[in-house]
Amino acid sequence: MSASALVRITRPHNAAVAGLTALLGYLIATGTLTPPSLLLAGVVVLITAAGNVINDVYDIDIDRINRPDRPIPSGAISLRGAKVYAVVLFAGGIVLATQTAPLCLSIALINSVILVAYATWLKRIPVFGNLAVAYLTASIFLFGGAFAGIEGLIRNISLAAITFLATTAREVLKDAEDVDGDAAGGARTLPMIIGIQGTGVVAFTCACGAVVASVLPVGDWWGLFYLIAIGFVDIIILFGASRGLRCKAPDCIRDSGATSILRAGMFAALAVFAIAAIM
Repeated sequence: MSASALVRITRPHNAAVAGLTALLGYLIATGTLTPPSLLLAGVVVLITAAGNVINDVYDIDIDRINRPDRPIPSGAISLRGAKVYAVVLFAGGIVLATQTAPLCLSIALINSVILVAYATWLKRIPVFGNLAVAYLTASIFLFGGAFAGIEGLIRNISLAAITFLATTAREVLKDAEDVDGDAAGGARTLPMIIGIQGTGVVAFTCACGAVVASVLPVGDWWGLFYLIAIGFVDIIILFGASRGLRCKAPDCIRDSGATSILRAGMFAALAVFAIAAIM
């Protein structure tokens, strides 16, 4: 069991971005960053890493075919070793969370349970798997804000709602892109139930919800700059989701670039909230 394999199985870049997202949540809540807030990044990095490891544990049969180079199927890490490693990472993240705030600890515990549930069975259930991913992504902002108390959590509600709804839109469109492969693998996703066009409608509806959430007057940074900047972000999100409305086939969704545009819109929203918080 090499050190490089232990790092690689955690998806370090993914975990690091999640940790920085927690700090952004705290920045939005308070307008500043403090040394104690670095604990937030540590908690999120450890729990995200644990989630990535446990996901690989339960995807081993798929990875043996599709990704034999990954640490477990390649033999760089044993299956038992990966399970122990995931437990250690989860435990480390939760212990570190006890040094933050009760609200943060609660979110850390809930998210740990959801990550395990997602890896074991939730991701195989149509819609619920998509919603779990969207919640886990959005909740990082709530976690960061919660370090400043309930008021800080409230200040992050708009961004969390935008992230949840835009991520849901992106996730169902990604499923629409992958219909052929999922069908061959025996998976059952939302586009396979309601069709590509119906999925496009669901995604656009979620995008509209994200736009509504973006103009909720939560926080004292809600002003002229924010309204103008978020207006441009909303246009990007709606444009991205609308690209999927005309599609009736997976290739059309892929060629439309809808999921990439939605991702760009979410990153733009983060920038707007961060700038508005420190102005």
